Amino acid sequence: MLIIVLVVGYLTTQDDGGGPDRQPSGGSVIVEVDRVVDGDTAKVFYEGESEYVRYIGIDTPESVQPDAPVECFGEQSKDFNAGLIEGQDMKMVFDEEKRDHYGRLLAYVYVNGKMINAEMLRRGYATTLEISPNTSKASQFRDLEEEARDAGRGLWSAC
Repeated sequence: MLIIVLVVGYLTTQDDGGGPDRQPSGGSVIVEVDRVVDGDTAKVFYEGESEYVRYIGIDTPESVQPDAPVECFGEQSKDFNAGLIEGQDMKMVFDEEKRDHYGRLLAYVYVNGKMINAEMLRRGYATTLEISPNTSKASQFRDLEEEARDAGRGLWSAC
């Protein structure tokens, strides 16, 4: 079930775990944010180490890829992510696979009850990226991307 909450004129989504997609099965943990890397990646303190966490189900324009130019809306995506998570504790919810082939943690990330993956899509700072088997939120994410695209939010009007 998806609960929509209006907070002082600001629409947020809180995922209560009862949505139509299957639910993540890998558990969750609260971590401290170390730093923002880009729009879909951060470093967090996890089990005593600073580790990369890649946000499941989304992709943002590149802003830090070596030997490549910054992509359209890359800096804006990074800055928006930073505004949501810097200086915060983050809840990471794992899906089927906990790490990718680069060794990065893979998670749905929440700050103050707000799913950051969904917020990036909703505001037009990200596109969907489905990589099996971590697809428990794929349907929800496709809907959020479509709404942002149709409304011309973020990268959908800038790029």
